[in-house]
Amino acid sequence: MAIGDCYPVETGECTDLFYLDTGMYDTAEYGAVYILTGERSALIDTGIGQRHDLILDAMDSVGIAPEELDIIAPTHVHLDHAGGAGYLARDCPNATVVVHERGARHLADPTRLIKGTKAAVGDQWQFYEEPLPVPEDRMQPLTDGDVVDLGDHQLHAHHAPGHASHQLVFEDPANDAVFTADAAGIYVPTIDAVRETSPPSEFNLEQCLADIELLKDIDPKTLLYAHFGPTPTADRFAEYADVLTDWVATVEAKRTELESDGAVVEYFAENTSMVDVWGELKARAETAMNTRGVLQYLDAQPE
Repeated sequence: MAIGDCYPVETGECTDLFYLDTGMYDTAEYGAVYILTGERSALIDTGIGQRHDLILDAMDSVGIAPEELDIIAPTHVHLDHAGGAGYLARDCPNATVVVHERGARHLADPTRLIKGTKAAVGDQWQFYEEPLPVPEDRMQPLTDGDVVDLGDHQLHAHHAPGHASHQLVFEDPANDAVFTADAAGIYVPTIDAVRETSPPSEFNLEQCLADIELLKDIDPKTLLYAHFGPTPTADRFAEYADVLTDWVATVEAKRTELESDGAVVEYFAENTSMVDVWGELKARAETAMNTRGVLQYLDAQPE
């Protein structure tokens, strides 16, 4: 799949659903947004703001004019998922932006979000567009258990705070599918494997494992990854629990060997196996960020 491609989701029982490669970080098959085209239309996740025009083009290709979009649903307010929300709210004047109540204020005033993102992503900030504020009267805050009614589809909001306190996963019962946010890791289609996502500042291993149990209880047939694409659920939850647990243990062990946290971050960034998949810049930056998140988590543990 190439940057700008938009395809129907044909996994499992999915209908009325398309996904777009947004070209996030100038990397193919890393960032996706989803378009539901039922009785009421919805956009799930919004990318980093870069190339937000591709989202409008994809909507047009599936028959949704900007003024016809009903719902914009960032799964959480990390800017790789919500950075385009302000642009799309501006261009889609009748859409309501639904987001977890803990994240709504950051979309209304993204100042702190920008500062935190710059600290977390480092050099990757070059790929972001400065986010536009979302007007408060255009937002509908959500909490665990809320339902966004789309007519023939619904988005059931489940709070999954292990990756971020404002993270929701959206269940679409009609499609027997879940939009996973970052709660099920990063799915890499080219290697058919799940990778860790453990960025600062809120990553918490125990809560992430609890979020996996939440997804198990929902028991969807299809997982819809923002990173990246649809896949049958199969054994992905067990796979990710193992990946995440092993990753944290590996970082912790390396910390005992090396002289500083900076050396630990550099070690994992230099030795990542993802260069051939995502390219050197993205692979090393992603690994460095995830390592910093684990180190911060370890610092927060009681002695």
